[in-house]
Amino acid sequence: MVEQGPSRDERRAEKKLKGRFAPRLGWGGRFGGRVPVEDTGTVYTGPTSQAGGIYPFLLGSGLPPRGVPVGRDLLTGELVCIDPSGWTGKLTTNPGVWVMSQPGAGKSALVKRLCMVYAAYGFMPCVPGDVKGEYSDMIRELGGSVVRIGDGIGRLNPLDSGPLKGRVKSLPVKQREALLDVLNGRRLETLVALLSTKHGLGRAPNAIERSALDTAVQVASAAQTSGSDPVVGDVVQVLRDAPEVLRAKLSAEDERYRDLTREVVAGLDNLKGGPLKGLFDGPTTTPLDIAAPAVSVDISALRARGADVVSAGMIATWAYTYSSIDSARSIGMMDRSLVLPMDEMWRALRSGPGLVDSMDAISRLNRTTNDVTIYVTHSLLDVEALPTETDRAKARGLMDRCDTWVLGASSEEELLRVTGKRSLTEQERMMIGSWSSATSTGLDIDPSYADADGPSPTEEENARHPGRGKFLIKVGSRPGIAAALELTAAELRLYRTDNNRRRMTATGGGSR
Repeated sequence: MVEQGPSRDERRAEKKLKGRFAPRLGWGGRFGGRVPVEDTGTVYTGPTSQAGGIYPFLLGSGLPPRGVPVGRDLLTGELVCIDPSGWTGKLTTNPGVWVMSQPGAGKSALVKRLCMVYAAYGFMPCVPGDVKGEYSDMIRELGGSVVRIGDGIGRLNPLDSGPLKGRVKSLPVKQREALLDVLNGRRLETLVALLSTKHGLGRAPNAIERSALDTAVQVASAAQTSGSDPVVGDVVQVLRDAPEVLRAKLSAEDERYRDLTREVVAGLDNLKGGPLKGLFDGPTTTPLDIAAPAVSVDISALRARGADVVSAGMIATWAYTYSSIDSARSIGMMDRSLVLPMDEMWRALRSGPGLVDSMDAISRLNRTTNDVTIYVTHSLLDVEALPTETDRAKARGLMDRCDTWVLGASSEEELLRVTGKRSLTEQERMMIGSWSSATSTGLDIDPSYADADGPSPTEEENARHPGRGKFLIKVGSRPGIAAALELTAAELRLYRTDNNRRRMTATGGGSR
């Protein structure tokens, strides 16, 4: 059988098609543009700001698809992940994360996503002071331990030794003495921080008072039997008894000694009574379980006592929690890395130097321990609320040591302040600023309420922040990656923290 060639019409169509697209070396004939040699092209390099003028459709390279999935890239649709621990030494120099946006934009939901996923990777989520009690459900769901502090609920001993209790006496002499020195130093710093609050002395203890406290803590600790810790009342009693070692330390006797220690004794008495009564005046009611998959210290019950009591509670719980974990690591009882969400950071910054010093110490060690520390706040102005320039410098250092920034909806004024710390392009500022603007109707409706358990909320309760779940992830000096957080049904149940949702609970309209 002879194969039939193409028909005349087919040849015409093929010729027409060849005339539509130029061959590799161009068309032949006059004015055809044919070249004898194929041009290899010229490669130009330049910054994005300049190259964007030639080809304006440039995007920053995506983040590695490993770690904690956040959501879809708002521009490309690809999966965006965040992995502060895995990026350390590669994309970043430390695992610190700075999260900032307006209230209601979903900061807490993103932080809880980080805790949940990192828990599956073997990290231990640790919430040292949960002011709202919003992490308790998630910690329990992970099989963790929640310690509650408040009226008739539980008490915390600021001088508690945590997992070292009952183990110090069994250690070799040199190791025991070294650990006791470290432990007593932590006890002293906790007392100094608590005394600096309004319900203590209202100021930092002076040099003589610190010296007296140091000796009193050591004497009170040495007087304890194995398996017990001193309490604030024991330190007060030592100061009032005025043992020889303490009088020799201050080089004072009788009336002179009482004059030097009168105010610090009154400050310690204030920690045992008044608005703080029942919180720090005895042994710890429920010890922290460092063997649990996750831990949290819930101090939401303190909110009824006022902001100053909450600040004192945060100082005590942060010191107790991290001291317990650090002590357990020092004797080999624990080797897991932590996820430390420092939520409600504005409270910590406004409470005084105690918490700032604690955060500063943690941030300097997290590269060594691989602890992912997450600082959550609303504005960079929170840093300026600190009373002294020294404290403000420490707080600015926290920001500088965070190589990963996650920015949600913020005002234009706030973004200009951020630009002083992290370079933001005009397009990035416009994008983040657009998330803080309401839609033309004045309301954005939260569709996730339709899937939540319980009755449908009213129209007013459906309103949500227009930039909810939208974040720009800035890693070092790389271009930002904009992603939209999408919550699962389980996360919607565990993460809901809106005031609207709490109002429903208070009126009996639903369950949290």
